[in-house]
Amino acid sequence: MFDDEDDDFLENKLNEDLEQFESHLKGNVIGFLDSDRLEAVIDHYLVNSQYSKALSAAELGVYHFQYNSIFHLRKAQAMAGMGLLKDAIELLNIIEKANDSNSEMFLTKAALFSQLRDPKNAIKYYRLAMEICDPEDRDEIYMDIAIEYQNMSQFKEAIEILIEAIKINNQNEGALYEIAYCYDQLGDYTTAIKCYSDFIDENPYSFTAWYNLGNAFYKLENFEKAIWAFEYSILINSEFGPAYFNIANAYLSEEKYHKAIEFFHESLKLDGDDASTLCYLGEAHEQLNELDLAKHFYRRSIELAPLHSEAWLGLGIIEDLLGNTKEGIVMIHKALEYDQDNAGIHHVLAGAYEKLEEFDLVNHHYETSLLMDETDEECLSDYIEYLTENSPIEALKVLQEFMCKHTSNPIASVLEVNLYWILGEKEQAIILFTACLIEDSVKAKTIFEINPELLDDQDFLNLSAD
Repeated sequence: MFDDEDDDFLENKLNEDLEQFESHLKGNVIGFLDSDRLEAVIDHYLVNSQYSKALSAAELGVYHFQYNSIFHLRKAQAMAGMGLLKDAIELLNIIEKANDSNSEMFLTKAALFSQLRDPKNAIKYYRLAMEICDPEDRDEIYMDIAIEYQNMSQFKEAIEILIEAIKINNQNEGALYEIAYCYDQLGDYTTAIKCYSDFIDENPYSFTAWYNLGNAFYKLENFEKAIWAFEYSILINSEFGPAYFNIANAYLSEEKYHKAIEFFHESLKLDGDDASTLCYLGEAHEQLNELDLAKHFYRRSIELAPLHSEAWLGLGIIEDLLGNTKEGIVMIHKALEYDQDNAGIHHVLAGAYEKLEEFDLVNHHYETSLLMDETDEECLSDYIEYLTENSPIEALKVLQEFMCKHTSNPIASVLEVNLYWILGEKEQAIILFTACLIEDSVKAKTIFEINPELLDDQDFLNLSAD
């Protein structure tokens, strides 16, 4: 009871002091405010981003309490809020030279250097603050230092710092998320898995750690393990929406569409309507050939986010599947308008124009797609198959020209084997197939999926069995 009364008393005094200072700003004479009460006024203005008023109050403090460094510090903080970063640093330099430094001053200076995009000096002052700060503040300062290393793209160093933050406070979920970001930038998901597994050994009820572990497995396309980890995250925190969304995506990747739909709906229940979630629901129903439901969810996605290219693409594909290819192409072009760098949309357009026998546009979109993503095996396979139907000789010419310019599409050499076989040059096909088996036997054996007739060719079967 007494604490509440004290709080009310302090709030009333602050309101009186604010009125008195506001009156002073209008030209009236201000009465006496002791240093603590004036500091509270300044802090109120800083917290509420009223930096001009904070600066005026801080200058009053500097005038009346010249030897109290807190008012110099508050003045610098107000100047920083007004964007006067270099002026603020100059003032902090004066404080530092006067040996009036404290952890707050170092933290303020570090934050200013961060704003000035000077991460090295920012780290220097964060470390100085670390030496004299309260122990309970250290994990947050470690977080600040890690962000600066990230700004320099030094992600390994950032991870080392973030691990120190977690050692101090194993409840620091922000540090876990930043570690996930760093491993993502490094593309080192195997080490990420070990990091999170070790953390879980010590903190088995951290739903955030289980969630990040699931994300690492997902990035490695180990969807079964990803689902296992996400399930633990949900078991610990059944209200954590992102885990439902990600487990649904994992089921979608595993082509378990009914389970994906179940978890996408759980995500919507927890987090409300979301354009991406609705779009993925459309995709799941599309894969189940439930085209009306797919169309429904794609449209709901577009209602929430009219520029959502994937939803427009989904709608276009549905119209094409329903036999309305011309209408579908209009929607697919809408998707391309909102995502001009998406090679996959050009691939879809090529297939749609193929149905309309607009062959110049078919070639244009296949070539554009492969120019944007030369590694797309499905697109290259579809393009060569399309060309082969009209002229295997032309298909081989186009493929070999592609292979001269691009060496990173692993299916290209297998397609070349098939074309030589189709053209009746079996000896050359056998030579190339042997080379494919040496380079990548698993990829080479996809020849039997590309051309099932080769399953009746004993020479190919014998080579693949070796």
